[in-house]
Amino acid sequence: MRVFFNLLYHPFAFTYDFVAAVVSFGKWNNWVLGVIPFVSGTRILELGHGPGHLQQALINLRRVSGLDSAAMDESAPMGRLAKRRLGSSQKLVRAVTQKIPFVSETFDSVISTFPSEYIFDPQTLAEAYRVLRSGGRFIVLLAAWPRNPLLGWLFKVTGQSPAEAYKSIRSKITETLDPVNFKIDVQVVEVKSGNLLFIIAQKRK
Repeated sequence: MRVFFNLLYHPFAFTYDFVAAVVSFGKWNNWVLGVIPFVSGTRILELGHGPGHLQQALINLRRVSGLDSAAMDESAPMGRLAKRRLGSSQKLVRAVTQKIPFVSETFDSVISTFPSEYIFDPQTLAEAYRVLRSGGRFIVLLAAWPRNPLLGWLFKVTGQSPAEAYKSIRSKITETLDPVNFKIDVQVVEVKSGNLLFIIAQKRK
């Protein structure tokens, strides 16, 4: 899987939207936008912006709500795709999450949608905590389960429904984030197309 994701994010980044649409039955971008209701404050940092769909939505929100967003990704091909979509005026940075290139206490919310395992790297968590303002939120859309008859049957047969998955990973998430002094909430949110698993970690004041 690591090899697959490395290819998808680098030499085959141009296929990302197609692959995402296939595995989500066309709902991927709608799921990504599901993170927006959890955003707090006006200064937003996205980790792993990919081809830039969430940034485009945040730009549209900025026009009416005053949001100011920046985004980073370690993939140069993804950076080019996002820049093509968003234009040169958007703040896009090429960097790794283990070394976020912003000063401490800059952002009200740090967000990430469908990240790979880097999101639980202790250095990533420490950096997200560092750049958040007091009371700020680290919001991760970790997983999604499409609402589909065939998948529903498979979930039942394998015992891997959203409810079972929620129970099995909640303690692991809490154990991982607790040392960083976050106040942690894990939620499964039902939407028309499926169920979304969110981590909302608030920097303690």
